[in-house]
Amino acid sequence: MAKSIPFLIAWRNLTHDRARFIVTLVGIAFSVILMGMQIGLLLNFISTTSTIATHSHADIFITAPGVTSEDVSTPQNERRRFQALGVPGVERAESMILDFSQWKRPDGVTESISIVGVAPDATMELPWNLCDHADPHTLLGQPDGVIIDRLYAHLLRAEKIGQLVEINDVRSRVVGMTSGIRTFTQSPFVFTSLSSARRMVGAGDRHISYVLVKVAPGYGIEDVRDRLQQHLPDTHVITSADFAASSAKYWLFTTGAGVSLIMSAVLGLLIGGVIVAQTLYANTIDHLPEYATLRAMGGPTGYLYRIVLMQASLAGIIGYVIGMIVVAFLVWSARNASAAPEMPSWLVAAIGMTTLGDCWLAAAVSLRVVTRIDPVRVFR
Repeated sequence: MAKSIPFLIAWRNLTHDRARFIVTLVGIAFSVILMGMQIGLLLNFISTTSTIATHSHADIFITAPGVTSEDVSTPQNERRRFQALGVPGVERAESMILDFSQWKRPDGVTESISIVGVAPDATMELPWNLCDHADPHTLLGQPDGVIIDRLYAHLLRAEKIGQLVEINDVRSRVVGMTSGIRTFTQSPFVFTSLSSARRMVGAGDRHISYVLVKVAPGYGIEDVRDRLQQHLPDTHVITSADFAASSAKYWLFTTGAGVSLIMSAVLGLLIGGVIVAQTLYANTIDHLPEYATLRAMGGPTGYLYRIVLMQASLAGIIGYVIGMIVVAFLVWSARNASAAPEMPSWLVAAIGMTTLGDCWLAAAVSLRVVTRIDPVRVFR
C-alpha cells in the first residue's frame, strides 16, 4: 500500500485540475504529432529518392562517370553490359533505361514522367507491387505496353487497363498497374520494355542508362565491384546500397526540398521537446504548495523525487498514446497520397523514448525547485 501512495499523489496532482490536465495532455500529444509527421515525411522523402536502387534486386549498378543520383542518369552504350559479363563473379548483367519523358493526356495536357525500361525477360528492376498479382514478364512482353501506378492514374488520366495513351508521340497502351510506387519528383514512374523505352525517349538501339549486375554465389559484392571498376575504368561502378544512399544524400543536401525537410524534422524535435518540458514544468510548479505540505510533514527528498518523476511519466505516457493514435490515423489517411508519411516501428519507439526523456528532463529541472521549498511557507 505504501508503494502505491506516490502513484496516487502523482495521479491526483495531474487530475485535480482537469482543465490543466487536459492542457498538459494536449501539449504532449501535439509534440508527438509534430515529431511523428515531420520525421515521417522526411523518411518518405529518403525512401522515394532511392526507390529504384532499393527495389532493383541488383547487387551493383554501372553508371556513367559523375552520376550521383538514380534520377539524374547519363546515357551509355549497351556494350558495357557485354563487357561486364566477361568479369569473373558476374552472374547476370542487364540493361536498363531511366529517363524523363512527356505523357500526353486525352485533354491535351502534358505531364512529365520517368520512363523505366527493362527487357521483358529481365530479373532486375521489374515493376513491383503489381495489382491483381499480375506477372511482370507477361505485361512487359506486350507490344507498346506500359505499367503505371494507381496513385498517379488520375493525374495521367489513365484509370483503366487497355486505355491508349501517347508518350512523346509514341502510341502506347496501359497493360497493368502497380500500387504505392511513389516518386518525389512528381514525375510518375512508367514501366515498359527496353525497346519501347528507347522509342519513347528518342534514343538509338544501343542506348541505356544503367547496367544492373547480379553477383554469382561465392563471390563478394565489393570484390566484384572492384573488378568491374578496373575492367571498365571509364564508368562508375557502385553497389546498390551505396547508390541508394548516394541518391538520398544528393536530394537531401543539394536541393532546397531536402534541406527544408531536414530543418522541419529538426525543428519538430526541438519544438516538441520544448512543448513537453514547458508543459510539465509549469504543471509541477503549480503544485508547489502541495509539495511544501509534504516537506512540512517530514516527507524525505527521495519521496518527492518519486512523486514528481511518476507524475511526469504518467503525463508523458498518456499524452504519447493519444498523440500516436492521431499520428496513426493521419498516416492511414495519407496512405494513398503521393507524399505519405512513413511510420516504422523503430520510429514509434524512438518518439516514445524521446517523449519520456523530455518529460524526465522537465521533471529534473522542476525537482530543483521542489527540493528548495521552505516547508514553513505551507503555514503562511
